[in-house]
Amino acid sequence: MQDHKKLKVWEHSHKLTVSIYKMTMSFPKDEVFALTSQLRRAISSIPANIAEGCGRRTQADFSKFLNIALGSANETSYFLLLAKDIGYITNETYSIYENEIERIKAMLISLVSKTKD
Repeated sequence: MQDHKKLKVWEHSHKLTVSIYKMTMSFPKDEVFALTSQLRRAISSIPANIAEGCGRRTQADFSKFLNIALGSANETSYFLLLAKDIGYITNETYSIYENEIERIKAMLISLVSKTKD
């Protein structure tokens, strides 16, 4: 068992979660139970699964939750693209968030490979 708050990938994903929550506050109110909710669930699932994996007893369990977090990162990436394509966020905002998601995905992939040793 390890402290998830000491992992850089958790720290980055938590900061991105906070930022995306704030960004989605500007989405249309009729999206509250649609894209806003889906994007928030997907992004918050990344640090939540990292934290849950850290609380497990085996490396295999930890790796499993890191892979779930990776899936949530891919889901987040899609919802950001959708938000851009329907005009809720600018191309510039999309690029900033997408670059950070790609960074988090790379960190997760690296951590997963280290847990298999």
